[in-house]
Amino acid sequence: MKQTLRHQEILDLVRSKGYVSTDDLVAFFDVSPQTIRRDLNELAAENKIRRQHGGATIPSSSVNTAYDARKVMQQDTKNKLAQALVAHIPDGATLFLDIGTTPEAVARALLNHQDLRIVTNNLNAASILMVKEDFQIIMAGGEVRNRDGGIMGEATLDFVSQFRLDFGILGISGIDLDGGLLDFDYHEVRVKQAIMQNSRSVMLAVDHTKFGRNAMVNVGDITQIDMLFTNAPLPENVSSRLQGTETLIEIIL
Repeated sequence: MKQTLRHQEILDLVRSKGYVSTDDLVAFFDVSPQTIRRDLNELAAENKIRRQHGGATIPSSSVNTAYDARKVMQQDTKNKLAQALVAHIPDGATLFLDIGTTPEAVARALLNHQDLRIVTNNLNAASILMVKEDFQIIMAGGEVRNRDGGIMGEATLDFVSQFRLDFGILGISGIDLDGGLLDFDYHEVRVKQAIMQNSRSVMLAVDHTKFGRNAMVNVGDITQIDMLFTNAPLPENVSSRLQGTETLIEIIL
């Protein structure tokens, strides 16, 4: 069995049982313990499972991976996806830029653009973008989250809701296999929903590790995304969910 198929079956088993042992996986797939340990380590590095002594469980759906760890995870892929995304943004456009390490990659990719007007609740993205004298950067007010420079709260929600912009660039923690967009913080999610409601075109760049990843708060549905950029074929259920929609899908390998 190919590794990618085995990984998906391991994920299905972990989700259905809550915990699977290494010994059970060795017997199920008829492969060596070394192969299963390598598979589990790779899935754990992608935050799709949590390693435990002798096996694996589902990752927490209530706590996100630390910002410093997320900043370096899939970094090359995030940069490629960001470059593909910004190719659809013309000079002179207006846009929202959300919290997250992928939106920060988008901020770096936008530096070759001209005359953008950007509303953001992401301090890190603002610091990247402020070097461009022809950019107008508008910061949302609210409470600064120390761990990642995100700004959120009722004031942030009210501020974002005042605008109607060309593009909304989201950051998402996970995409359920039924197409649900998921995140960890209720207050952050409300701002994301406001960005989606007040953007003419909603854009999402996600690496393949986000599909099937658990998080506890529902943001919306994949069908609300106008442009989707990822680095692997979509899971079958997600692909089916998007059939018949006008969502642009770009797979950047």
